[in-house]
This record gives sequence, structure tokens and C-alpha cells, in this order.
Amino acid sequence: MTTRPLPSATPASQGVDASGLHAFLDALEADPDIEPHSLMIMRHGRLVASGWWAPYTAERPHLMYSLSKSFTSTAAGFAVAEGLLRLDDPVLSYFPELDSEITDPRCRAMLVRHVASMASGHEADTVERAHALDPSDLVRGFLLLPPERDPGTVFAYNQPATFTLGAIVQRISGQTLTDYLRPRLFDPIGIGETAWLRDRSGRELGFSGLHVTTDAVARLGQLYLDRGMWDGRRVLPESWVAEASRPWIPTRDAPVSGEDWRQGYGLQFWGSRHGYRGDGAYGQFCVVLPEHDAVIATTAATVQMQRMLELAWTHLLPAFGPDPLPGREAADAALAERLAALALPPAPGKATAEDRPAVVLGSGATTLEVDGERLTLVQNGHRLQLRLRQGGWSVAEEPVPTAVSGGWTDADTLEAEVIFLETPHRLALTGSRADRTLETRWRTEPLHHRPLHTMGAPRRSV
Repeated sequence: MTTRPLPSATPASQGVDASGLHAFLDALEADPDIEPHSLMIMRHGRLVASGWWAPYTAERPHLMYSLSKSFTSTAAGFAVAEGLLRLDDPVLSYFPELDSEITDPRCRAMLVRHVASMASGHEADTVERAHALDPSDLVRGFLLLPPERDPGTVFAYNQPATFTLGAIVQRISGQTLTDYLRPRLFDPIGIGETAWLRDRSGRELGFSGLHVTTDAVARLGQLYLDRGMWDGRRVLPESWVAEASRPWIPTRDAPVSGEDWRQGYGLQFWGSRHGYRGDGAYGQFCVVLPEHDAVIATTAATVQMQRMLELAWTHLLPAFGPDPLPGREAADAALAERLAALALPPAPGKATAEDRPAVVLGSGATTLEVDGERLTLVQNGHRLQLRLRQGGWSVAEEPVPTAVSGGWTDADTLEAEVIFLETPHRLALTGSRADRTLETRWRTEPLHHRPLHTMGAPRRSV
């Protein structure tokens, strides 16, 4: 599906100082704990900056982890507008088949509003306990867990709460979240192909698992920034934007990861010291800044998400000025050139070890077959074909998109980095020819435990 590009403009024409964007890029690339993958900045409804760190590219979907929740929230907003869903209905009213089982008064008092705002009354995430109670139905497992507090009185970041909200939308609409959102959100604002992981019952996860492009994230942010309007047309009710983006439950006393997580929680959106945002593990951000009429969309691989926000507040906010900046054509051109050339540094090493025969490194479930520049990573019989390229990233598309770099760092040691290009994740490989061993280590640990050959966006069956 082709979509119309976002309207674009030079930074200076929208009052954005390119030097601030350079400073932000400098800070991201200098931080050893942040691996940036993409950046898009909207100002006054115009795309003023965009770049992808190769081998990541603009057209590829990227796993958004909990940023998926903000899309689920939007689906709930449409359902409310269509009269299918009411925030003050009991959750249990949408699952009447469970009525006789769910006897705890707090579970029975839980409202849709409570699961949408992470205020179910539970004091901690229930995902593992809910799965243990019912591995096949997370909603049932969740509702069988009595909250420690009254619903609406305490915040706890709780994956089954969002899953339940998404399950309600899927039940009342008779569609997956993707199919429900396609004519209401995705097509009207120009979001192309999407993919969403499902649980074993076939429901899309809602709380995680959405794969979309950074462009899609920027479009969602712009829709919320414009209070539900797109290209002069009402797409999402303004009342939902107001409800979803304002804090419903305080988070200051919650065990969260930084000051920007202590600003309260809305309906699947976080409050922030500046504006509000959706975010996902390892640096997936949709930051909406009404006071600056701006949107920041990022993908990355980092556990230092608070630091990413700090860098944005330090360098980007001062760059947003009130008026156009004349005479900045050269600065804007230099920024555009830099953004077009962004790249992750390849791992060092020689692509081949001269005059060495093919070898299999490792044993057990995961092995690495090495034959010159060709690497075959085998996990439980499933094969990933990779090829080393001297001094750069080599991309393969099947069975999932990957990029590999590295090589022989001495006569007997192979070190390679394998990026799974539709996720934030890369796998480090260290092999020893001398003792035929292989060590594998994730740079950031995948939160959905999947085999290597499925570490990408789920493909629709034809």
C-alpha cells in the first residue's frame, strides 16, 4: 500500500534551529548505552527532520513494544465514539461467560476506565501470575487475580490490563485490532502495512507486539497533537484525545524508571515533564509536545530511556523557536546531508580467515556453520543464512530481515553482530575455531521469547 508522504519543510522555515538537532544527534551517537535507529521530528504539521541509522531503513516496520498500547487506546477511542464501549462499564460485563467464576468484589468492580489507565487495583504487573492461572486465556487469568487495592486508587504498569482493553475492543467489534483500526485510523492518516503479534487464542496482544514504521508513529503523534484532526478532516474525537492524554492516575510513588515516568498516566499514554507520550521498551517513543507544536518519533535499542528524554529536553526543546529563521539555508542543507548518511558502525574483523576450511562452531540447540564469508546460524534445525562483508553491514531478507557485520579478529576468533532489522535487537556471536565453541549474547534482551527465524514482523498468510 502506498501512502502520501508527510508534508515537509526545512527546519528554519518552521522555527527550528538546526544546531540543536546536530547537538541531539551528537549526544545520541556519543552515548555508549544508546543505539539510535531512527528519528523523525514534526513541527507545525511539517516534517523538518528524519533519518535512519543504516542498516535500519525508513520503509521497514519496527517492533514498538509498549508503544503498541497507544494504538490500542486509539482503537478504544473509536469504540467509545461508536457507542460500542463505555469507560464506566464493568470489565466483567464484556465477558459474561466468566461472571460465575469471578467472585472477588474488587474484580467485579473493575471498570474499563481502570484497565485503560493502569489502575486495576493490583500493586504490580500480573502477567506471569495471570498466565499461570490460565495459559490460554489471559483475560480470565487476570480477572481471577484479586486486586490488593480498590480499582482506581493505585497505579501499576500491568500488561494484562491493556490486553483486556484490547480484548474488549476485539470482542465488541468482531475484528482484530488491526482490522478495526485499518479504515478508522491507518488508512485515513496514511499508515501503510502493519503487523501485530497474537497470543495463542489468536487475539492481537494490544499491550505489545505492534510492528509499524517510524513514519506511522509520527503520524499518530501528529493526529493527537492536532486533537484528532487530519488534513482538515475529523478522524478521532477531540474528547478522546483530551481524555487519553491527561493523567488519570498518579505515578509518583510507583517503581518507575525516571522522572518522566512520575508525571501520571492517562489512557495508555504517559504524562511527561513536557507534553505527553507513548513509549515502548528500549527507546521507542512518540512524544507529543503541544506547547511547542511538535512531535518527536524515535526507535532505538537502549535501557537508558530516561536519558534519551533528557537529551531531547536539553537539545531539542531550545531549538524550537517561535518564528522562522532566515538565512539558514546552508545549516539546513548540512543537517539534511548528515541525516541522509546516518549509520551504525560495523563490527571489526576480517570477513574471511585465509586458507581455513569450513567449520561448525558450537553444539546443542544453536550452532554456527562458517564457510568463508558465509555464516549459517542454526537453531533447532532452522537456518539463518548470513554473509560477512568487509567493513560494512550485509543484509539478508529471509526468513526474517537481518544485517550482519564483523569477522575474524584473530586467526581463531570470530566475532559478529547480527541485527534483526524489524526489532530493536542484535545478537552478538563469538566463536572459537580452536575449541569449536560458540557464545551468543543479546545486546538487549527480547521481551517476546521467539525463535531466531521468527524475530521479525509476523507475516500475513496469503
